[in-house]
Amino acid sequence: MNSRSLHRIGFILLPNFALMSYAAAIEPLRAANLLAGLPIYEAIPYSLDGEPVRSSVGVSVECRNVEGLDATLHFVFVCAGGQPSDWTRTRGIQRALQRMTRLGVRLGGISSGAYVLAAAGLLDRHEFTIHWEHAPVLAETFPHLKPRQARYVIDGNCITCAGGVAPLEMMRALIAERMGTDFAGRVSDWYLHSHTTDPNGPQRASHAERFGTHHPALLTVLQKMEASIEQPLSRNVMADLARVTPRHLDRLFKSELGVSFLVTYRRIRLEHARRLLIQSPLSISQIAVACGFLSAGHFSRTFKTEFGLTPAAARRACS
Repeated sequence: MNSRSLHRIGFILLPNFALMSYAAAIEPLRAANLLAGLPIYEAIPYSLDGEPVRSSVGVSVECRNVEGLDATLHFVFVCAGGQPSDWTRTRGIQRALQRMTRLGVRLGGISSGAYVLAAAGLLDRHEFTIHWEHAPVLAETFPHLKPRQARYVIDGNCITCAGGVAPLEMMRALIAERMGTDFAGRVSDWYLHSHTTDPNGPQRASHAERFGTHHPALLTVLQKMEASIEQPLSRNVMADLARVTPRHLDRLFKSELGVSFLVTYRRIRLEHARRLLIQSPLSISQIAVACGFLSAGHFSRTFKTEFGLTPAAARRACS
């Protein structure tokens, strides 16, 4: 494509979309226009009904109706955030996306926008990512899909980004794809973003930073705890994985974290359960099973002890 031609990019905004993610996606396009000295990119916001959409911080954006999406667009990104109630009832948007993919338009999802692509059946043959906070509800709703814990993924005509500041990095890659790395570097410099980040880099701080320990045996166990929530592993199995005795593992938890193995594992499972309560339509019984509890009653009692609310009350409070 002629590098001086106009590249039109649509952004479908869902209620409570993350404003930071949206800004990080469209601002590089504005900078590219300024540096090129002519309009080479156009960012066009869309909504389901053509009405303004309110962002995560209350700022509203004027939009066009998704019925106006057409083959003159080069990309269409779904920008979402908030709660599942904001992005699970999107049949009209799903139909528009399916129509765009038939026209050969490249599609993308930002933050939880990948969930909408999954609901439209557009991720079945693609590598993709989603914000770590929304990964559990996507896994429960679409168990056949396996998102990568990457900052962004470009897989042919499918482009997904975890959100936050990562869209700035994704847009740098897409601008470089069209305009070259030197020009893309100048766009990054405009935003004081001189470091090129690995797209496969982590979305979150490391286990060492989050748990405040650098002990290799503990880190091995903590990583395994987060990876085995539905079917919790015993203390003896974890000790074998870490190549220490069960008693030494107990001492490590007490000395390094100040709490026991069982308390730590239970808190990890309960935090996962709380995310599912807020973000998924799963019943409390289903969440209990997904988080390794023997019964809904046991789960409810344990949850209330930890958070001071029953699962049902926590779900109502978030709603």
